[in-house]
Amino acid sequence: MLKKVLAALVVAFLAIFSVPAAALAAGYVPDSAITISGTAAPGGTVTVTIPANSFLPGEVVQFAVTGVGSSPLAVFKAATVTLNKTATPVGAAGVTVTLPSNASGTYNASATGLTSGNIVTWVIVVPSSSSGAGAEAGGLPSTGYQFPTVLLWSAAGALLIGIALLVVLVMARRRHATHNS
Repeated sequence: MLKKVLAALVVAFLAIFSVPAAALAAGYVPDSAITISGTAAPGGTVTVTIPANSFLPGEVVQFAVTGVGSSPLAVFKAATVTLNKTATPVGAAGVTVTLPSNASGTYNASATGLTSGNIVTWVIVVPSSSSGAGAEAGGLPSTGYQFPTVLLWSAAGALLIGIALLVVLVMARRRHATHNS
């Protein structure tokens, strides 16, 4: 019995302390090390520079951009665009992202070292060119019926009052039935 308990404790110990190590196996480059310059606007270009020692020297780095519409890294267009480039002899890399003329919203981008597994992520936010009809100052445009909040709370209150009245009625009937029996 003691052997089974000891074996279970060893397995539990290994499971607890070895699983997180797998999640930390890939190297991540901190956001503060990445340099992003350019114009994040429809039709604009954004240049991303990743510093030395982020990847292995001469390693193939796969860049990927996902966003609304398409963002061509080269000549092709797709919802997610990928491009492979070679890191410099010191392990640095860079890419220029040309945003489409109808770009809007958030573009999530990443660079992954195909040998080292090192990952760099960044976000390009393209501000809306117009706030849209019915937009509040600094808010999102109105996209549907604006249900009055007072009406919602009034309906919820009426429902609660109805439930309370139903409970009182049931209690009164039970009391009346027990007194008459």
